[in-house]
Formats: sequence, structure tokens, C-alpha cells
Amino acid sequence: MLTSPSIRHGRYYPILATMAPETTPPPSPPSPLPLPSDSQARKSKGSLKLSRWSMARTLRSGGKLGRSNQQTLKAEPTSPMSKLSEGLMSSAPSGNGSESDVVEEARTGKSIYVVSDGTGWTAEHAVNAALGQFDYCLVDRGCPVNTHLFSGIDDVDRLMEIIKQAALEGAMLVYTLADPLMAESARKACALWGVPSTDILGPITESIASHLGVSPSGLPRGAPGRAFPLTEEYFKRIEAVEFTIKHDDGALPKNLNKADIILTGVSRTGKTPLSIYMSQKGFKVANVPIVKGVPLPETLFECDQEKIFGLTINPVVLQTIRRARAKTLGLTEATMANYSEMDYVKEELEVAGKIFSQNPSWPVIEVTGRAIEETAAIVLRLYQDRKQRCSIPRISRRY
Repeated sequence: MLTSPSIRHGRYYPILATMAPETTPPPSPPSPLPLPSDSQARKSKGSLKLSRWSMARTLRSGGKLGRSNQQTLKAEPTSPMSKLSEGLMSSAPSGNGSESDVVEEARTGKSIYVVSDGTGWTAEHAVNAALGQFDYCLVDRGCPVNTHLFSGIDDVDRLMEIIKQAALEGAMLVYTLADPLMAESARKACALWGVPSTDILGPITESIASHLGVSPSGLPRGAPGRAFPLTEEYFKRIEAVEFTIKHDDGALPKNLNKADIILTGVSRTGKTPLSIYMSQKGFKVANVPIVKGVPLPETLFECDQEKIFGLTINPVVLQTIRRARAKTLGLTEATMANYSEMDYVKEELEVAGKIFSQNPSWPVIEVTGRAIEETAAIVLRLYQDRKQRCSIPRISRRY
């Protein structure tokens, strides 16, 4: 048994079989069997499902296949997919399955295997972005999906183990493999065993290679032998992160003129996480809170006004966030005063709105229901447009 590949998300499924060497020609498909009667077909279909449900429960609980199951895998020289199917059926217990098994399998959902020879960041985020198009189905678990990340897969044998397991589970395979031979092996194995697959890295790499007229290295990022010099961009990101942490929540207002981007808004509008996120992209970000009764620092109005961005949020959502924050900190109603009261929340948002209207050059971004990445994309787009003097939307528009 080969070393099991690393898994970062989802459940662990042990590998059941090993693939024949590539030099071995694929076995011929099994001879066709006589068609069963309707009753036999229904019984056979139900037995296969019960076998899969039983196998899924065994694998989740950490169980292993017995010798009889392994012998069954070698019983007949049929196609690899037939062997895998027999391995599933041989684990079926005697007797009939209960209705709860059906419910359990339906709740489990379909699997997507994400395979990468590096960290898997690219493939994982691509899958999550695609799944975002199905939120209407995923939120209420109408079509549940389980994602499993296999990172650092740089060996063909380990890759074949994962693809076999995907065939057993009826999973889809999404992969980013820099080595063309690894990618081709994955494509052929998926075609052989009927595993739906998508190569995320291959097509765009080929397009860029054709555009540049240069062949790719075929090595994953972080592979041994690849040199990663500490470039100017690396030190720029480090400096940006340090600057952002030191200038969080209105600290050191005298240095606002040194910031690339300045965020302002009432408490709990996501200024700090947004600042940290953008700093990792190399931008020095400072944020200044707007608090009712507390004047803003004069340096905020003395620096370049085109790098200031206002953040606003729905009052009901803001109240919910503040209440959760107060509860987390263990604050009592007397201690937190009006911090999470609706009247106070609305008044503070009105104060912020007046400040924004008095400074029409500050774009106001609505953060309600937006992820940090989405808000950052808007801020950085406007920042780059202004820096490059591109045409931008109407001033003081809410985004």
C-alpha cells in the first residue's frame, strides 16, 4: 500500500486498489451479459446502492477491507472500473438496508477532488468561485457537495491512487499539475475509469506559452530546484503589512500622507480585515474610524483626497454584528452603553453620511453582504483608475 496523499479538507477515504503500470495495455471490456428482467434489474440496482452506502459508512468509520474483498478484486480479469465496482459490491452486508441508509447517502452529497502538485490554492479558489454560481442550491443543501484537497501530489502512483478513489466515490477531479506528463497521465486515467475531470492550469499555460513563444518550465511553484530570490516586490509587501498594522484604527494619524489607501467608516464595517487583505497585495493601508462626537484628525483632510474611501453598511446588519461583538467581549448592556442600540447605530451612520457628502471625492462603498475580497476588488479598481487617470464613474457614487 502506498503512502496516502495529504488531505486538507473533507473526509479521508482510504485507497482501495493500485493501478497497473502504464506499460500494461488496458484490458478488454467484459463480454456483454444477458439483459435481466425488470424485477432483477430493480433488485440489482438496489443492491449496488446498498453496497455503496455500506462501503461509505465503513470508510468514514475508518474500517478496512477484508481479505475476501481483496480476493474479489482479483477474481476476474475485467476492466479496471469493473474491478472497482466489484470491490464495492463485495463489501455489502447480507440482508436489506434500511431507509436511514438512503437518507444518509443523500445527505453526504457529491464529491469534488481537488488535486495539485503545489499548495492547491489556485485549484481550490477556482472550485469555490465556480460553486458560488450554485449558491441557490448549496445553501439549503438541495445539492450538497464535498470538496477534498490533495496537495503536494508530485508522484504518478499517488495520483493514480486518488483517481481510483474518485472512481470509487463517483467523484469529479479538478487538477492543477505543472508537469505535462503528470497532467496527461491524469487525463488518460480519468478517461479510462470514467471520472469527469477538468484541467485548470493546462489550457491557460498553453495559451501563454503560445503567446510568448516560450515553453513553460513544467515545475510547480515551490518545487525543489526552483530559485525564489527575495525580490523588490517581496520586500514591498512586507513593508506594506507592517505599515498597515501600525496604522490600524486611527493610530499614528500624522503618517496618513504616507499611506497608499485610507479607509474610513463607523465601527464594524470591516476596515481592519480589508486593510490587512490589501496590504498583502503590497498596498500601505491606514484606516480611520468615524465615531459620533469624536472629530476626525486634521491630517485626514490635508492628505491626497483621492486615496480616501468611505465604507457604509445596512443599519440592521451593523446592529447584529455589534451585538455579536459585544457578546464575544463579554460586555454587559451597561458597559457597552448605546454601542449596539438601533437608534445610536442609525445616528452614527447619519454622521458618517454627512461626512461623506461633505467630501464628494471619497467613493462610498456599500459593504453589506460583500466578502472582503469583493470590497477589496472595488477599492483597488478605483484606486488604479485614479492613479492611471482612467475614466471613473460619477464622483460620490455608492458602489
